[in-house]
Amino acid sequence: MQDIALHVFLVLILVAVFAGFIDSIAGGGGLITIPAMLIMGIPPLDALGTNKLQSQFGSASATIAYARRGHVNLRKQLPMAFMAMLGGMLGALAAAFVPSDILRAIMPFLLIAIATYFAFKPQLSDIDSHQRMTPFIFGAVVAPLIGFYDGVFGPGAGSFYMLAFVALAGFGMLKATAHTKLLNLGSNFGGFVVFALGGAVLWKLGLAMGFGQFVGAQIGSRFAMKNGAKIIRPLLVISCVAMAARLMMDSSSPYSISALLNALISG
Repeated sequence: MQDIALHVFLVLILVAVFAGFIDSIAGGGGLITIPAMLIMGIPPLDALGTNKLQSQFGSASATIAYARRGHVNLRKQLPMAFMAMLGGMLGALAAAFVPSDILRAIMPFLLIAIATYFAFKPQLSDIDSHQRMTPFIFGAVVAPLIGFYDGVFGPGAGSFYMLAFVALAGFGMLKATAHTKLLNLGSNFGGFVVFALGGAVLWKLGLAMGFGQFVGAQIGSRFAMKNGAKIIRPLLVISCVAMAARLMMDSSSPYSISALLNALISG
């Protein structure tokens, strides 16, 4: 699969640019790139591994952009990113044993709940609010838990990080977005290591898409820093709803649209 047609490379690089733009603001880039790779004929396991490689470029690009503007202190937050990385590695190792069907079934409802929270919670802004959890506990518990999920399944991990930073750490929207990208980078790298050791990474394609992710994330992060909560909040809501819809369209889910229609017809 390393000998991929030129037109496939070009299409997927453009997809990666768009995914990097969206992911740097609201998350959900994996639900753009993975289906695109599958449509272009990339085997599922290789698509998952290659997605872990290319998505790191987008997360790193956005993290650098946010750090340069002072929205995230890399030195101070590296231990938290390390914990997310460990969670991602453990999640990827456990992926074969965790019932993904259950995750696929409940994920749309969790994403809709997150969208509802950000859509209707008043006074969400770029200003920090009340902190409900110390940074130590957040880094020791929340970061590796979400990282573990990212390694096992993946879709919506950025939204979970965002929700945790806003609801538990008391971060404003822009600060939460900046820190989400750093933790996403950690958990993506952890999962990537496991996929790479298993030989499930298409390196040429992953690096090419990584270039697209880097460019898209640079544009998206600058757009987010310019507009703040007024653009992050609606895009996050739209992203969560779109991810939920995409997961419910998956025919393998017991709560997919087709499964529900069949249940109604047969019942």
